[in-house]
Amino acid sequence: MKAFVFPGQGAQFEGMGKDLYEAYPVAREMFETANDILGYRITDIMFDGDTEDLKLTSITQPAVFLHSVIASKVLNILRPDMVAGHSLGEYSALVACEALRMEDALVLVKKRAEAMQRACEMQESTMAAVLGLPDEKVDEVCQMITDKVVVAANFNCPNQVVISGSIEGIEEACRMLKERGAKRAMRLQVNGAFHSPLMQPAAEELKTAILNTEFHQPICPIYQNVNAYPQTNPEDIRQNLLLQLTAPVRWTQTIKNMIVDGAHEFYEFGPGDVLKGLIRKIDPEVIVG
Repeated sequence: MKAFVFPGQGAQFEGMGKDLYEAYPVAREMFETANDILGYRITDIMFDGDTEDLKLTSITQPAVFLHSVIASKVLNILRPDMVAGHSLGEYSALVACEALRMEDALVLVKKRAEAMQRACEMQESTMAAVLGLPDEKVDEVCQMITDKVVVAANFNCPNQVVISGSIEGIEEACRMLKERGAKRAMRLQVNGAFHSPLMQPAAEELKTAILNTEFHQPICPIYQNVNAYPQTNPEDIRQNLLLQLTAPVRWTQTIKNMIVDGAHEFYEFGPGDVLKGLIRKIDPEVIVG
C-alpha cells in the first residue's frame, strides 16, 4: 500500500515551486488561483524572495502548503491508499485525500498562519530539539515543570522529540533533560511555541473558520496528528483539526500505525525531504520515495 506524506513549516527554501510553475500548465493555474485567494502574489516571494522573507509564518505556511499540494497534483500518477501530514502538512494531506478543496484549505492555512503569528507576538516563546531520550522520558520531564509552560510538541522519530513553551520553561527543561542523559537539548530558531497551550489564542481564532468550512468524505484514510489514527468521517476529521494547534504531533506513532495497517511505500510531496529521513529512522525496512 502507498502512503503520501506532507511536510510542515521549516521545509521552505528560496525559489521553491518555480520549477513546477514553469514546467506544468496545471501548476501555473493553481499558483495563480492561490495568488487571487491570498490577495497578493505569493509566487513572487516563493520564486524570488530571500530566506528572511520565507521565514515569516504568514508567508511560510501558505508557501509550503502550496508547494506540497501542487507537487502531489503534478508529480504523481498514483492514488494514495492513506495520507498524513506533519503539523501544517496535515492541510496538504486533507487536500490529497479530497477531504478539503485546495481553495478552502488555503483560506484556512492563511488564517492559521496569521493567527499563529499573533499568538507568537503575545508572549515570548520558543521550541527545542531533544535527542537521545525516549519519548516518555521527555514527556515526563516536561510534566515535572509545573510553574512554567513546557510540553512535548513533536514526537518526530525514536529518540527525537521537540519541546515547546515559554523561554524560561524551555531553558529549564533543556537543563533537566541534559542531566538525564539527552545527547542534545538545543533551542530552535523559532519565535513561537507551536503545538503548546500558548497557541490557544490562535486555536480560538481558527475555530470559527474550521467550523464554517465544508469537509468531504476522503478517498482514503488520513492519519491525523492528534491521535495518529486513521480517520474517514468528515466530522471526526474536523474535530481533530480543531485540536491540532495545541496538541502534540504524534508523527512516530502515525508512521508506525500506517505500517501496521499495510503501508510499505511512502512518498513525500513538498519542499525538502525531512520526512523521508524521519520515516527511515522509524522503520528502515519500508520503501521511501
